[in-house]
Amino acid sequence: MAVILGIDPGSRLTGYGVVQRQGSQFQYLGSGCIRLGDKPFPQRLQMIYQGVSQIIEQFNPQGFAIEQVFMAHNPDSALKLGQARGAAIVAATMKEIEVFEYSARQVKQAVVGTGGANKSQVQEMVKRLLKLPGTPQADAADALAIAICHAHSEQNLIKLAGNAKKTVRGRLR
Repeated sequence: MAVILGIDPGSRLTGYGVVQRQGSQFQYLGSGCIRLGDKPFPQRLQMIYQGVSQIIEQFNPQGFAIEQVFMAHNPDSALKLGQARGAAIVAATMKEIEVFEYSARQVKQAVVGTGGANKSQVQEMVKRLLKLPGTPQADAADALAIAICHAHSEQNLIKLAGNAKKTVRGRLR
C-alpha cells in the first residue's frame, strides 16, 4: 500500500494529486491547486515549495512523481516551468522522498492509453479510475494522472522483478 503524490508544476498554478495504490486498485486521497497569482516570481517559487511541503506533511507520501519539462515555443516559459519543478522537487527531497519524472506523453499513455490524449480525455479517465463524483480541475487531474502513471510504473517494475527472480530460480534448479 503506497501513497503517491503527483505534481503538475506551473509558474502560476501548480496542480497536486494524491492517490493510494493497493495492488492494482487506486484510492483518491486528495487533489487541488497551489494558486500563485501575480506575485514576483521568487515569491511564487517559495509558495510552491511551502505548498508542496504542507501537502507532504498532510499525506506522508512514499512516492513523488512530477511531470518533466517539455520544450515550449517560448524559452522563458520553459525556464520558469523548470524552476517551478525545482521548487517542488526540493520540497520532496528535503523530506527524503524519492522523486520520479514522467513525460506528458508517458502520463497520457498510462492513463488514457494514447500519448496524444487531450486534457478533457485525461480528466475523464482520472474521474473513472478514481471513481470520483465529478470532474477534477484540469491541473489537479493532470497531477492525479502523474501519480497514477507512477503507480502503474512502480507496479510493472515489481512484476518485472518478480519475474526475473522466477527466471533466475528456474535456471538455478
